[in-house]
Amino acid sequence: MTAPTPPAGADARRGPLRAGDRIQLTDAKGRHHTIVLEAGKTFHTHRGQFSHDEIIGRPEGVVVTNTAGYDYLVLRPLLSDFVMSMPRGAAVIYPKDSGQIIQMADIYPGATVVEAGVGSGALTMSLLRAVGDHGRLVSIERREDFADIARANVESHFGGPHPAWSVEIGDFADRVRELEPGTVDRVVLDMLAPWENLEAAADALAPGGVFLAYVATATQLSRVAEELRSHGGYTEPQAWESMVRTWHLEGLAVRPDHRMIGHTGFLITSRRLAPGQTAPVRTRRPSKGAYPTDADWTPEELGERSVSDKKVRRVRRDAERTRDVEMGLMPGTTEDIETGAPVDSDTGAEDGGR
Repeated sequence: MTAPTPPAGADARRGPLRAGDRIQLTDAKGRHHTIVLEAGKTFHTHRGQFSHDEIIGRPEGVVVTNTAGYDYLVLRPLLSDFVMSMPRGAAVIYPKDSGQIIQMADIYPGATVVEAGVGSGALTMSLLRAVGDHGRLVSIERREDFADIARANVESHFGGPHPAWSVEIGDFADRVRELEPGTVDRVVLDMLAPWENLEAAADALAPGGVFLAYVATATQLSRVAEELRSHGGYTEPQAWESMVRTWHLEGLAVRPDHRMIGHTGFLITSRRLAPGQTAPVRTRRPSKGAYPTDADWTPEELGERSVSDKKVRRVRRDAERTRDVEMGLMPGTTEDIETGAPVDSDTGAEDGGR
């Protein structure tokens, strides 16, 4: 009997550490260094060095000591670690929000999902894990350079192209209409004005399908909610945000940390009604005159920082180079992914960690 083929990326997540594996080193102060293992290479900082060969072939969770006596815990990075340290041009959706999206949008194995606003691919990886190899994820991105960054990051994480994933360049409304109407189970939008695409999303969604939008400001949230209500083809929207507060744990000194991950974005969901059905009419609705014109909705007006073309070119180059080194396609200079510090591929040297 032939053994079943493991899901995409699963082999890279288990077993002894191998050359080409991305690992995370944690020192006694909790600082992280992320490196790619290469036979014969050396990892060193101003606090000493050790050979990659001391780790290759050993299990996760080992502790390696460098020449100066400093210990490092060796583990493969979790997806949340990878997302927060990978090369990126656009801001990423935080792991706390990705987890909410997977759960509250009910992303399930085998589902057909369309996402728009791929950015650097952070949410894409979580969606691919949820739909599995036999699902389908169509990612639509306006900017080809952002799509290249996302593609490199996703392939780096999964060890190659994912069988369920395709990336389309262009406007959401144009590309989603290329799909057969009523065949999409979930639509996830991370864009400036998602209300502009409610009709296109409605055409693509199957009855009962979930529409979810991720927006940064309360004004955007309000606009999406009212447009969903006025459309007539969606159920009453629900909206929320999540905040994460970590705790300091040391003996009896158990208290919240002084810093926390506060607001990152709002999530709003709705369900697609069956054709010909009308959503119940709300008795109280705000005036349409309370909204600004479309011309006022710009990233700068909403307080978002623009990303320079120079930075995007650099991040795309770094992401693709890291992907190629991990997949054994080319030698060369890599980086400490956690800190962005350059690492000489011949020595494994890097300039430090956080």
